[in-house]
Amino acid sequence: MITLHGTTLSNYYNKVKLALLEKGLPFTEVPQRVRSTDEAVLAASPLGKVPFVRVDGQSLCESQVIVDFLEARFPAPPLVPADPLAAAKVREVATFLELYVELPARELYMEAFFGGRVSDEVKASVRERLERGLPAWRRLARFSPYGEDLVAAAGIDWKGYLKRLGERPSVQRVNADRKRDLEAQAAARG
Repeated sequence: MITLHGTTLSNYYNKVKLALLEKGLPFTEVPQRVRSTDEAVLAASPLGKVPFVRVDGQSLCESQVIVDFLEARFPAPPLVPADPLAAAKVREVATFLELYVELPARELYMEAFFGGRVSDEVKASVRERLERGLPAWRRLARFSPYGEDLVAAAGIDWKGYLKRLGERPSVQRVNADRKRDLEAQAAARG
């Protein structure tokens, strides 16, 4: 049995959860703060970060490592193409998105999602990095064979892509769980 430790408020947790759901693997969720200094957590995730999983008496941390393990251990249904180069291209797009889009944008989350404030200097820095990262990511990303190529010269059709993605039961579950926990967190701050 796989146990997934973390919080639905973490994009990286949801990345692993989505992989587990897409593969149809049974798993148990264990709520865990984003950062912990608890020795049991540090034994599984040396920086106390989420997500981490426990499987077969072992722990794994770092979302891409976990997803790669799931793909190798449970190859059906596949999340990436069988061809090694095509699989690497999928991982390239995902890694590029995480490093050059999500990671800079994360610095704005406090203000965007949690009612905090972010300095104008941080906003300017994030904008500069996103102005480089988004067009570069757009050069890599291709959404076929899942429909038309949504990465057009004028920009990315996020609405169309997210609409199609949102039709998947696994994405609906991840989004519903995240919404539930965001509402609970807002009510607790209340």
